[in-house]
Amino acid sequence: MSELSPDKKQPDNGSSASSHTLLEGRLGYQLETALLVRALTHRSYAYENGGLPTNERLEFLGDSVLGLVVTDTLYRTHPDLPEGQLAKLRAAVVNSRALAEVGRGLELGSFIRLGRGEEGTGGRDKASILADTLEAVIGAVYLDQGLGAASELVHRLFDPLIEKSSNLGAGLDWKTSLQELTAAESLGVPEYLVTETGPDHEKTFTAAARVGGVSYGTGTGRSKKEAEQQAAESAWRAIKAAAEERATAERTAVGAPDEAEAEAGVEAVAQVRAQADSETGAGAEPGVEGAADGEGATDSPSASPPSSPAAPAPEERPPGEPAGA
Repeated sequence: MSELSPDKKQPDNGSSASSHTLLEGRLGYQLETALLVRALTHRSYAYENGGLPTNERLEFLGDSVLGLVVTDTLYRTHPDLPEGQLAKLRAAVVNSRALAEVGRGLELGSFIRLGRGEEGTGGRDKASILADTLEAVIGAVYLDQGLGAASELVHRLFDPLIEKSSNLGAGLDWKTSLQELTAAESLGVPEYLVTETGPDHEKTFTAAARVGGVSYGTGTGRSKKEAEQQAAESAWRAIKAAAEERATAERTAVGAPDEAEAEAGVEAVAQVRAQADSETGAGAEPGVEGAADGEGATDSPSASPPSSPAAPAPEERPPGEPAGA
C-alpha cells in the first residue's frame, strides 16, 4: 500500500522509535516507520533539513478519507436531513478547530517534526498545524492499512464529535445562523469588526458583530474565524431573546382574556341557556312532557285515534208544532 518504500533507508531525523510506538498505541495501528515519519514532518522541518519530503501529500489524501467517512456516516444516520443541513453538520466536524482538538487529545503536537522557527512560536499547539498533521496521519493509516482501518480510526476519533454536532442546532455555524435570523427579522446583513493584539506568534483577535449599525455581541479567539464565531453566537442569542420577548408581549396584548373576563363569559352563557330552557318548557303542549316520560304514549302506530264529540240531541217539540217554529 505504501508509496514510500525508498524512504525506508532515511534516518529518523529527530523522531524516536519510542515516540512512534507511543503514538501508534494511541492510534491503535502499527505503521511503516517511514510513512509515519513523513506524516509527522512539517514543511518547516523539511526546509531546514535539506528539503526532506513533507506531510502535505498525505494531508491531502487524509482530508479526502476523513471527508468520505464523515459524510457517509452523516448520510446514513440522518436519513431525513436535507443536503444543506448535512453540509452544516459535516463542516462542524471537518474543520481546523475540531481537528486540532482531536489532535490535542492524542497529544499529537509532541510528535510533530517542526523547524526551529515554528518551534519558537508555539507551533506545536497551532490549530492549523495540528489539523494538517492529523489528516496526514489518517492518510498514512489509509495507505498502510487500507480504507477499513482508516474508517475505524476516524469513527473512533470523530464519532463523539459527530454526535455532539448533531445536537448543536444553531451552534453548527453561528455566523450562518445569525445571518438567517437577521434576515427573518428584517434587520439587515451582519458585519464583523475585528481587531488584533499581541505578537505575531501569539495574537489575540477580538470581533464585534454589528447588524444595522448596532453592536449585538463580541468574541475573542486565537484566530479571526474563532473570534467571529463567538461574536456571532453572542449576537444570535441577544437577537433571539429580544424576538421572543417581543412575541410574548404581542400575544399578551391581543391574547386570551383575564380570569374575571372568563368567569363573566361563563355566567352569560349559563343565563342564555337557562332562558332558552324556560321558553321551551312554557311553549310545550299539554301531555308532551308526559309522553316523553312514557305517560299516555301509544304503544303502536295502529292505535285508534280519539273519538269526535257527540252531536247534541234534537229538541223535543209539542205534537202538531211545525219544525222551525
